[in-house]
Amino acid sequence: MDKSRQQHLTRWLRQQRRFAGRWLRLNTLLGMVSALLIIAQSGLLASLLQALIVDQQPREALTVSILLLLLCFVLRALINYARELTGYRAGQAIRQALRQQVLDRLSALGPAWIQGKPAGSWATLLLEQIEEMQEYYARYLPQMTLAVLIPCCILLTVFPLNWTAGLILFATAPLIPLFMALVGMGAAEANRRNFLVLARLSGNFLDRLRGRETLRLFHRGEAEQQAVADATTDFRQRTMDVLRLAFLSSAVLEFFASLAIAVVAVYFGFSYLGKLHFGDYGHGVTLFAGFLVLILAPEFFQPLRDLGAFYHAKAQAVGGADALEAFMQATPDVIRQDGPQPFTAERAISLVADDLRVCAPDGQVLCGPLTFTIAAGEQIALVGQSGAGKTALMNALLGFLPYQGSLKANGVELRDIRRSDWHQQLSWVGQNPQLPASTLRDNIVMNAAWDGERFATLLESCGINEFLPRLPRGIETQPGDGGHQLSVGQAQRVAVARALYKSSHLLLLDEPAASLDALSERHVMVALNQAAARQTTLMITHQIDTLSRWQTLWVMEAGKLVQQGNWQQLSQQPGPFSEMLKHRQQEIR
Repeated sequence: MDKSRQQHLTRWLRQQRRFAGRWLRLNTLLGMVSALLIIAQSGLLASLLQALIVDQQPREALTVSILLLLLCFVLRALINYARELTGYRAGQAIRQALRQQVLDRLSALGPAWIQGKPAGSWATLLLEQIEEMQEYYARYLPQMTLAVLIPCCILLTVFPLNWTAGLILFATAPLIPLFMALVGMGAAEANRRNFLVLARLSGNFLDRLRGRETLRLFHRGEAEQQAVADATTDFRQRTMDVLRLAFLSSAVLEFFASLAIAVVAVYFGFSYLGKLHFGDYGHGVTLFAGFLVLILAPEFFQPLRDLGAFYHAKAQAVGGADALEAFMQATPDVIRQDGPQPFTAERAISLVADDLRVCAPDGQVLCGPLTFTIAAGEQIALVGQSGAGKTALMNALLGFLPYQGSLKANGVELRDIRRSDWHQQLSWVGQNPQLPASTLRDNIVMNAAWDGERFATLLESCGINEFLPRLPRGIETQPGDGGHQLSVGQAQRVAVARALYKSSHLLLLDEPAASLDALSERHVMVALNQAAARQTTLMITHQIDTLSRWQTLWVMEAGKLVQQGNWQQLSQQPGPFSEMLKHRQQEIR
């Protein structure tokens, strides 16, 4: 990572402070109060030693000073606890805000864009990389301010007592941030590479888990096991490189701080021996002045040492922010912003496309130009070979892909419609059913109003009643993570019931019967055929032998609509549809 990139990421990290400005200001204020207590505590301790050793005052006369010293200890402990708490709250608020931004951005981008990366990469971005920013905001960022303010307060205390000691502290202080920056640059680069490896490792591991059956069938288990072992070993070595740099940074800071404190101690030692006669403004070096400066000297460097100890937190944050900031900056142009126009429909939706070209997030044209009209209530089956552009068209209708040209719903341009309003008007069923709610009932009803009669009808028509008695809690059964409590066919029936339970005016189906057994396919298609008669319907399918009852068939090839008509017309005329029908009939035989 070049220097300009690091500086840009550092500025970006600081901009996120706005999400926790109140907690960060409170943390800095508590740090300043703690510094003032340190100075007061050191002054009380030095005055007590001066009074006991030099002035020979009785201990009874120093009771108030001793009580004040104990009070300083207690207050410092309480303030340190409050600093830890406010720092954690600041980091927590910023992490929550960043995760919310990422989730909102992913929601706006839609599944068509998200599928470009493995799920493990998104998990790493949301969990690992944002989590690594906690220490930066909780400790490093407040410490940057305190590393300037606290030494200044100590210098203001030391210079009136002894200008030589103040000059030694002032001259040696810049050495610590200088070497801290030199070591930290290497740590930031190592940590950035570490995150890239972690993202790839997470994505590859999740992909291998999902494809474990395929790997087993092709006897690739041992090879993939060795590949995972090699990747984890590489990641472990990179992690140790980051830790080595962090320890090196701490060692450098401790060395220069110890050296400066030793010089101050030597100066006062020779002053007490009468070998040095400067720095005390002609008043002589007292025990109070020497002891106070020697107590404050470690405290002078402590904020800088803490900053150095927390510098690895900055390196981690910069490394984690690299992918996060790139994601946030690279995606605004591809997000279809919600249009200003609200949208409602009281009847089935009509769609009209004129010179429509569906584009990928990077602007590449996926299909088109397309010109078509879907009348309100019309049922259309869209067929074609894989890669013909069917799914791209479906994603454009769902609002997940940008497009050029015109695509109007009930006379309103789709890009001008608020996405939330548009999604309220449509239902969708895909190939891979997702059941995110806690029970089967909740997965069907979702946020819709409860209608017991309609619910019971859908359970029967979608074939859900057929397998409910075999479930442990019937309709209240929890589908489990990824719906593993149900078969694919059963989960698809639930997904179909969910789409049909919702009061919508446009039904979009993306191969709803793919990978289903004969019984599940029959239940799903019967329910969908009944629902299609009540709303505008567009269905993508490869099972063209079951489409004889559909009103209209569209055939796509190379991103264009090459044939339109009903079953009888297309099956009798030469063209792509008749060829696909012949191949399908041969497969059945």
